[in-house]
Amino acid sequence: MTSTVHVHEHGHGHSHGHGAASAPASGLSLVARLRSLMPLLGEHRRLITVAYLAGVLHQLLLLASSGIGAYVVARAASGASLDQLTGWLITLGCLILPLVVLSIADSTYAHVAAFRALADTRAKVFAAFERLSPGYMLERRSGDLGSAAVSDVEQIELFFAHTLSPLAVASTVPVATTVALGWFHWSLACVLVPILILLASVPAWLRRQAELHGNELRDSLGRMSADSTDTFQGLRELVNFGAHAQRLGLLRTQSARLAKAKAAHGRRSGIEYAATDTIALLGILVVLVLGAWLVIEGELDRSLFPVAVVLAGMAMLPVLKVTEVARELSMVASSADRINTLLDAPAPVTDLVSRPPDGPIVPHVRFTDVTFAYRSDLSPAVREIDFEIRPGETVALVGRSGAGKSTCANLLLRFWDVTDGSVSVGGHDVRDFPQEDLRGLMTLVPQDTFLFNTSLRDNIRLGRADASDEEVETAARAAQAHEFITTLPNGYDTVAGELGALMSGGQRQRIAIARALLKDAPILVMDEAVSNLDAASEQAVTEAMDEARHGRTTLVIAHRLSTIRTADRIVVISEGRVAETGTHEELLALNGAYVELLASQLEGFIEDDAS
Repeated sequence: MTSTVHVHEHGHGHSHGHGAASAPASGLSLVARLRSLMPLLGEHRRLITVAYLAGVLHQLLLLASSGIGAYVVARAASGASLDQLTGWLITLGCLILPLVVLSIADSTYAHVAAFRALADTRAKVFAAFERLSPGYMLERRSGDLGSAAVSDVEQIELFFAHTLSPLAVASTVPVATTVALGWFHWSLACVLVPILILLASVPAWLRRQAELHGNELRDSLGRMSADSTDTFQGLRELVNFGAHAQRLGLLRTQSARLAKAKAAHGRRSGIEYAATDTIALLGILVVLVLGAWLVIEGELDRSLFPVAVVLAGMAMLPVLKVTEVARELSMVASSADRINTLLDAPAPVTDLVSRPPDGPIVPHVRFTDVTFAYRSDLSPAVREIDFEIRPGETVALVGRSGAGKSTCANLLLRFWDVTDGSVSVGGHDVRDFPQEDLRGLMTLVPQDTFLFNTSLRDNIRLGRADASDEEVETAARAAQAHEFITTLPNGYDTVAGELGALMSGGQRQRIAIARALLKDAPILVMDEAVSNLDAASEQAVTEAMDEARHGRTTLVIAHRLSTIRTADRIVVISEGRVAETGTHEELLALNGAYVELLASQLEGFIEDDAS
């Protein structure tokens, strides 16, 4: 029984909701949620600052060049000579190179900073996965976690590369433009300011709807990703049980929900587009009419009239750009919520020390009055568990599903910490080891083996990355895997397929055993390690594991009699407690819980064995 199944049986299993990275119902404002992304910039703040400065200078020079260009056109139209315009034309020519350089610098530095920040954020997300495994992951859907690691991180690029610098520009250029128009005539500045304020406030009008739509869209994308992943991974079962139509109906439902969320997001964006464009055109029109009236009244020089209209339009552009980006910021905020939820999630266990105990560690495992509950609102999965595994000894944990066997293995590996009591290795509480050092002492061979979509050689080498090809082959031979590997077209270079799909269950299990043998840790934990093997393979692997267990402290979680009876001692777990302890023969003689377990699970094998 795997830990996933056990946890599920105790009410702490997989969530069928949107999963880990879904945005919480946050009471924070959009600005506060976006501000939470700033720490992710880290050491790249300097690059963003350079981009800010380059962006502001570029827009100011663009503003100046546009104004000069409009002035030159107006003067030329009024009959000015070339000599009168030469100075202005030279100035325009001198502005070309700085405009190009600053434009490149703005875009380059902003994107470089953004992409580096995204790379750092992905590393933090993957580190969070490692820190939170396995407890946090058991409650989450892999497709949604993948969405957090990929699409949510990509989404925040919009904030780093396309929001921060334009925001700085939008808060600077309109001020400079207003000052320039005020210098032409005070009334031009007076009519432009409220229009700019009105234009900038458009995103706030539909802020609540934007946040709701952003959360719904990100949630729908996460659900769609998770359900699609489930479907791809379960295609064989869907076809086998004729459930593909039902599953397709679920995907259609999720697709319809996603389409509805996108449509709502699009409608709101359309309203914002219409509102901002209308206000911007209204602003230009107002300046145009007022400027024309001032010219007629003699209050404004004719040559400054086109300059005023151009400057008014230029003042709108940075604000329009920010409002355009702001339409998508609700999506960015939702992604920020999901990422921060993951990064801030408390780990099931944390290192309490920075170094392991001094001296050699004897592989002696001891459970002392161990009680553990997966959550405070659940009944304990195990109660007052007390047993030991002496160095070099093999102990089999047996019991019905949900009895607490895999929980004991999880506590030994310190995937969770005990509620009461202690688990010790070599006389030291497992909490007295850094997790990396503790797990370096152990190897887990699970019931469900995960193979990566890479070569079998690299899959085995997962047990020790620096192992030579000869060491990999030696481990494969000991795990009875070498023979079938060499019959494959590419031998050890054969790709296992996604989730090991190109391998049989028995082949995957022998690869897992080869990994364990290659790692060569002093403590071995086997969770139904031979359950997927046929009789011939089981016999071969059992012989190999008998040899591999020599000199190792081994904890075996087993149901098969062939595995159980080879253990030095057997611990029977019943309803989370130790019911009996002894050898196979001793427990048969007791005619108690062990015999009842064999009678119910092995269907008569006990009678054959006794005879």
